[in-house]
Amino acid sequence: MGIWVRERSFYSMFIRLTVLIGLQNIITLGVNLSDNLLLGGYSESALSGVALANQIQFILHMLVMGAAEGLVILSSRNWGAKNIDAIKRASSIGMRIALAVSVIMWAVVFFFPHGCLSLFTNEQNVIAEGAKYLKIICFSYIFFAVTNILLAALRSVEVVRIGFLVSLSTLIINVCLNYLLIYGHLGFPRLGVSGSAIATLTARVIECVIVLTFVKKFDQRIRFKLKDFYSIDKSLFKQYLRIGSPVLMANLLWAVSMGAQTAILGHMGEAAIAANSVANTIFQLVTVVTYASASATAVIIGKTIGEGNTGKVISYSKTLQLLYLIIGVLTAVLLFAVKDVVLDLYAISESSKTLALQFMTILSVTVVGTAYQMPALTGIVRSGGDTKFVLYNDFIFMWLIVLPASALCAFVFDLSPVITFMCLKCDQILKCFVAIVKVNRYRWIRVFDERGGKPKDAGGNVAT
Repeated sequence: MGIWVRERSFYSMFIRLTVLIGLQNIITLGVNLSDNLLLGGYSESALSGVALANQIQFILHMLVMGAAEGLVILSSRNWGAKNIDAIKRASSIGMRIALAVSVIMWAVVFFFPHGCLSLFTNEQNVIAEGAKYLKIICFSYIFFAVTNILLAALRSVEVVRIGFLVSLSTLIINVCLNYLLIYGHLGFPRLGVSGSAIATLTARVIECVIVLTFVKKFDQRIRFKLKDFYSIDKSLFKQYLRIGSPVLMANLLWAVSMGAQTAILGHMGEAAIAANSVANTIFQLVTVVTYASASATAVIIGKTIGEGNTGKVISYSKTLQLLYLIIGVLTAVLLFAVKDVVLDLYAISESSKTLALQFMTILSVTVVGTAYQMPALTGIVRSGGDTKFVLYNDFIFMWLIVLPASALCAFVFDLSPVITFMCLKCDQILKCFVAIVKVNRYRWIRVFDERGGKPKDAGGNVAT
């Protein structure tokens, strides 16, 4: 069996899904970039405050995406088996979980904004700016949850263009309102960070309305009706929890660890906060293809397993790993090439610019590891059915290695932010060695029993 798949349909599906999901992701990140650029010109405290507030938003994002990824794993298999009813029932479960998470997050953030932000920094001016943003943006959480669960259900049946159109509308609305409300142009009030929050909230409401309209009027594959979300299939719920709870827990641990990373750098000064915000925003922008390839992989692997083609799953996984490496090298070159140009767009201090430049240089090396291990583990292994492995792997690397070592660098040995940042990102390379072994053993291929029984491996044995 060759390493490269010789099916034109495979490459067509991978490229189409990756490009459309990537465009959606890049536009979504463009919203954050526009916030950063406009707020960076307003004040560095505003930029840093919103950067910390977005760490809390990131926790919500990862939890909702955890519910969505569990939905994609189940639904893409049912799409391969042409079981639309099971997709509707899985979507109902995913929606309830996402809504529960968003309501809890809203309550915590709305009533304790200063307490939440003080976990990341002691800079009172940064906390004050971030609290203004949080008190408004938290009302977008429910709309965000509804939108992304519906988009995940559509993505699992290969409907991805609507996600791109929704993200484009959000970007346009957000940029325009940011321009008007942050600085008070064209007669609008000068609201600063509050204006940025209002702009994003408005955009989230409108994108939710667009998705609901599409699902109701134009979707021809799932054809959701409101009654589909009234009841829960208990046997499918049991299966959803079996495969989805490790995904949800892994995403939660990852989100909290990102917050912990920000807190470590945040206690090293305002320059480190701003530099980390800039570097990570640009990093996320240039790695959209990497994250899109993971989402595309989840649909491809899930659908193929649902069709019962285990042999193809093995063949596809070999080719996908090579594609990830190619994406990683190209991304590294792009990030290294644009870092100086992008930094000139920011109105931040010279110390922050110097740190951001050093951070992006480090990321241009570690991104090759990210581009391979992240889609290999979350795209291939997780969608193949072994959802617990990614949870255990992330926990060991992040909570037992990276965070303790980084905390020692920052608070015990008093090392520079650059050394600490290198330590925070080292797992992106180390995980590659685990991913190579795990993926190429093929023990991650699991067949689920819709009645809620334990998953079985490709040989029909109950998986552990």
